[in-house]
Amino acid sequence: MPRSRSPLQLVAPAAPAKASSAKSSRATEVSATQRIAESITSAIVERRLMPGTKLAEQQIADIFKVSRTLVRQALNQLSRDRLVTLEPARGAFVAQPSVDEARQVFEVRKMLESAMIRQLCTRITDAQIAELRAHCKAERAAVSRTDVTGRTRLLADFHVVLANMLGNEVLAQLLTDLLSRSSLISLMYQSSHSAEHSQQEHVAIVDALERRDARAAVKLVEQHLGNVERNLRLNPRASDLALALQPVE
Repeated sequence: MPRSRSPLQLVAPAAPAKASSAKSSRATEVSATQRIAESITSAIVERRLMPGTKLAEQQIADIFKVSRTLVRQALNQLSRDRLVTLEPARGAFVAQPSVDEARQVFEVRKMLESAMIRQLCTRITDAQIAELRAHCKAERAAVSRTDVTGRTRLLADFHVVLANMLGNEVLAQLLTDLLSRSSLISLMYQSSHSAEHSQQEHVAIVDALERRDARAAVKLVEQHLGNVERNLRLNPRASDLALALQPVE
């Protein structure tokens, strides 16, 4: 006579299905949170969101058709990345980097990218040189058609492409974060920075890489970042009230 199964044995198979459902739901939430964070980051990098812009949770939730909880998670993540400032009782705002922070970001970029380009020069392949040439060509096209969003993204991505060529994901992510913060700094302090000039400097860097001339490549990267920093208004003059209010003749 066959042995009857206990109630526990009858319901046991349902457990994995519940676990699988919960896991799937969690993955969906993480994906939605990441999508929101990436969209806000892109809007900042591409200069569609200005420093100080209020990021209303409900409005963002409506745009992405998600709960405010997921929006809050994305804003918390961006806060840790220093792209968003969370203020008690006021909400979330696109961060407004200070002058000191701006200088520190460019100082770190110079140290990081100088070491990166020196190492890359010893191992870069002809195929990678061709990839960089294609990237520079796309930059030039975006600059010539005054595609502000496109050229901003491409000019920033040039530095990430270099990092990716070393196959170091940690380095690439660090540089991506720094470039996002650099974009915020440019929004606040940029003066008459020329995208065309930056594009030409990228071409010169690729030329040095193709020659495998590490010394020249490092010097060009440092000069390039120095030029970008110099085009920022990081040394504002103290306001002279009498001078400021003097009638213009």
